[in-house]
Amino acid sequence: MATPYHIGQVIPISLDPHYLPFYAGRTVVRMLIALVFSLLFTFIFGTWAAKSHRAERLIVPMLDVLQSVPILGYLSLAIPAFIALFPGSLLGPECAAIFVIFTSQAWNMTFGFYQTVRTVPVEVQEAAHMFHLSAWQRFWRIDVPFSMPGLLWNTMASMSAGWFFVVASEAITTAQQEILLPGIGSYIYVAIVAADLHAISYAVIAMFIVIIIYDQLLFRPLVAWSEKFKAEREGAGLDRPDEESWVINLFRRTRMLRNFGIKFSQLFDMFVNIPIFTKGYAQPLAPHIDAEIEKYKNWLWNATTFLLGAVAVWFLAHYIAANIKFYEIWHVFLLGLITAFRVFILIILCSLVWVPVGIWIGRRPQVSHFAQPIAQILAAFPANLFYPFIVMMIVTYHLNPNIWLTPLMILGSQWYILFNVIAGASTLPKDLLQVADNLSVSGWLRWKKLLLPGIFPYYVTGAITAAGGAWNASIVAEVATWGNEKVEATGLGAYIAKYSALGQFAHIALGIGMMCLLVLIFNRLLWRPLYDYAETRFSLE
Repeated sequence: MATPYHIGQVIPISLDPHYLPFYAGRTVVRMLIALVFSLLFTFIFGTWAAKSHRAERLIVPMLDVLQSVPILGYLSLAIPAFIALFPGSLLGPECAAIFVIFTSQAWNMTFGFYQTVRTVPVEVQEAAHMFHLSAWQRFWRIDVPFSMPGLLWNTMASMSAGWFFVVASEAITTAQQEILLPGIGSYIYVAIVAADLHAISYAVIAMFIVIIIYDQLLFRPLVAWSEKFKAEREGAGLDRPDEESWVINLFRRTRMLRNFGIKFSQLFDMFVNIPIFTKGYAQPLAPHIDAEIEKYKNWLWNATTFLLGAVAVWFLAHYIAANIKFYEIWHVFLLGLITAFRVFILIILCSLVWVPVGIWIGRRPQVSHFAQPIAQILAAFPANLFYPFIVMMIVTYHLNPNIWLTPLMILGSQWYILFNVIAGASTLPKDLLQVADNLSVSGWLRWKKLLLPGIFPYYVTGAITAAGGAWNASIVAEVATWGNEKVEATGLGAYIAKYSALGQFAHIALGIGMMCLLVLIFNRLLWRPLYDYAETRFSLE
């Protein structure tokens, strides 16, 4: 990664399939590095937002904005910054690509972790207090295990999102400069430009193999391991088979690997019980709070955050107004409303399809065992791979791009709904289901009183991130190219894509700022009230 490189230097990408294992390895390394940083970000900011009301008022709106910033916007900022940080080295573009993959993974995981940490049952918190656990110990002994099933499914969805944007992160086109990093994304980009269907097929096969390996060696063992963290009483649902993994069975049956697991467990215990984080940190469950001092602290915090936000908005508005006419700002606003309408319709349609399917899969581990890798593979397919078929169909039959390009927006983000609903359904306590069975609650009444309320907090998390992903995907979905053919829909994504290719920063800033503003408005008016409703009405106490 740290080989010499200068801007303008051409890195050859061969369409020979023999290079695909090497390209796949480079892409996998980037995604794993990004995943580690995403987990670190999730643990820090998800916990901070869940534990502190003041931090929550700042972090949650920031996450709303950050998840709505298109990846091309991050690229525009990350490329110059990392190239300046590592001059004359390929490490700069590599770090920029990893950063962009990180931005496609971290927000969803943080939202999911924040939601589950906030819904830790009171009796579990009381137990932690009785054992005098410090904040550090509570995090590793209570918060992380309780959040593990949901966090795991969100991590899988985030990995799929990373695959979805792998083309844009490895084939970087910004400020009229093209940088191709060795990887599957660049391979697909070159194949699309060359209109080479054979190369596209090779890339599809390579991605399929990589995702299967991921599933078997990483996610399947983690799903089986997370079974022990589900909230249910011992003895409930003994008729339900547990998740299995041949990797975990190998660890259990091989003495050397079993000893390795024991050593790892001991190291983890030492990590959790580090003396510096465990002495004198045990806090009372309901600490005494001086209401008057707390009132002034809240006022000061709100005033500071409002002032910082107002200054940032003023600088952005001043820069845009100095470089762009007012009528274009109004035009971009209308383009944003058109894209918003598409996102709204797509979320409704996806919810109608994936909520019942997710509940059905989540309640059947034997189905989940096969459905999980299939959903991951479908979720990981970059929308670019569908460009040949969509473009040829639109051109051949003279179809309207405003309608027929729209499904591309949701291809990569609809899975957030499915994965979160599966996570919610799989964590429904078995004893509650048994009570419903004993009372003969079935049919629509069972869905209305138990299943839908049970998965609702997870659905809201999935819908928020799916909507954010659809906004983000509009940039690569509202403009589709295949060889010399190009079709374009009317919308904010096409506007940002157009000016990103031209490298006109003022127009890019206007498009990204408008997208952030619209997403923030929708989240405040629609998703946040639903989030609060889910937390107050449907949390397990």
